[in-house]
Amino acid sequence: MAKYRIFTPAGASFTTAGGGYDLEIEGLGGLDAEIIEGPANETGFIAAARDADAIYAKGMPISKAVIDSLTRCKAIVLGSVGVDSVDVAAATARGIPVTNCPHTFIEEVADHAMALLLSAHRRVIEQDRMVRESRWREGRPALLKIPRLMGQTLGFIAFGHVARATARRAQAFGLRMMAYDPFIEELVMPDYGVIPATLEEVLAQSDFVSMHAPATPQAEGMLTEAHFRQMKSNAIFINTGRGPTVQEAGLIRALQEGWIAHAALDVLEVEPPGNNNPLLSMPNVTLSPHNASASARFDPARKRHVGRELALVLSGRWPMSCVNPAVLAKSDLRRWQPVSMERGPNS
Repeated sequence: MAKYRIFTPAGASFTTAGGGYDLEIEGLGGLDAEIIEGPANETGFIAAARDADAIYAKGMPISKAVIDSLTRCKAIVLGSVGVDSVDVAAATARGIPVTNCPHTFIEEVADHAMALLLSAHRRVIEQDRMVRESRWREGRPALLKIPRLMGQTLGFIAFGHVARATARRAQAFGLRMMAYDPFIEELVMPDYGVIPATLEEVLAQSDFVSMHAPATPQAEGMLTEAHFRQMKSNAIFINTGRGPTVQEAGLIRALQEGWIAHAALDVLEVEPPGNNNPLLSMPNVTLSPHNASASARFDPARKRHVGRELALVLSGRWPMSCVNPAVLAKSDLRRWQPVSMERGPNS
């Protein structure tokens, strides 16, 4: 039996089940460790993983009940940016570091955010449909009604890693940019050509509003019907962050009643959406299936990162991307050797 036992719920959160753990083991760098699949339900996983040295969280939520049952766990490691599937507060109370992959998918998601902005602004899906339906002559008149992109305002709600990468891209298109993020030092924003602003200023002044708030209890349902009423009637709302940060009923009403012009969404409040979700049949909505982070690099990069994080913690060092650094105060400082502490969740 290996020296370290890492338990994970059976199945995979992003790829097909049964893909193996070769890349995670590669990241572990020869450490005497094995990854063991447990039942993908709370009761079964608690019974199987009680003595785990670490948890590789994927698929199944890692709840307070699971965390409180662990007797020797040194870390809970995620292969994603979002940490909403883990009860971070419960892990912090137990002194267990929770780590994520804060940098692995940044460029892809920023590319996707910019693609949604451009396709919504230039009516790409609508234009494609016109060609296929032999409505060729309708294309140019439709675009003659929209303003030039250069000089319009892009507003960010939250200004973490993805928003910053999106701002670098948007700057090349000549967009004026502003951002609201009470957790970011304002002096960071001008380095990206972005003006610090209040939420009200972002909503009222922006032609494009790009949502990047993380999935935290504080951000859940953050944008309501009242916020969409504050936006311009020509505004395009983009969300590549998390669906539950938006009260979808308010967004749907805003689109139906013309408070805003368009929504371009990679994420939804409930995923996958039911067939009765009005967004699926609305012509002023552009959708993608929560795949903004996907690329050929996606799986290898995140899996190796998981392995490296596990190797650091199991060998008595501090992980690279801990989302609850407060646990350091609860730890034996002689045992922990900090590497770096990233502000992972705000992406």
